[in-house]
Amino acid sequence: MPKLILFLIALIVVILTAIFTLIFNNAALKSTSKSEIDTAVNQAQHVYRQRKKVSEDFSTGPCLSDALMPGWVADIAHSPRLPTDDLPENQCPAYLEGRAEHFVELDTEGNLIRAR
Repeated sequence: MPKLILFLIALIVVILTAIFTLIFNNAALKSTSKSEIDTAVNQAQHVYRQRKKVSEDFSTGPCLSDALMPGWVADIAHSPRLPTDDLPENQCPAYLEGRAEHFVELDTEGNLIRAR
């Protein structure tokens, strides 16, 4: 009987931990508002247009901005993705190092791929 009680207690602790993790992670995801995402996308496209005017080559999928907004970076990638897009030298250091939590990913033509 004591093993069963110990098992049930451990099971309850695991279930409660999972529930609280889901709740807190969901709250963290919702903390990024739609307007913040829209602002980041607009800013990334603005930076893209400025750098396109000076004939910058986006073919390797480079980091567009390592400090787009506080906590945000902007990256260029291919759509569909190519292996070069996953190379660290073509990604934003702030995101790789955890200094930025969010990113805007544009294709080589400046179109939105994803933002989160």
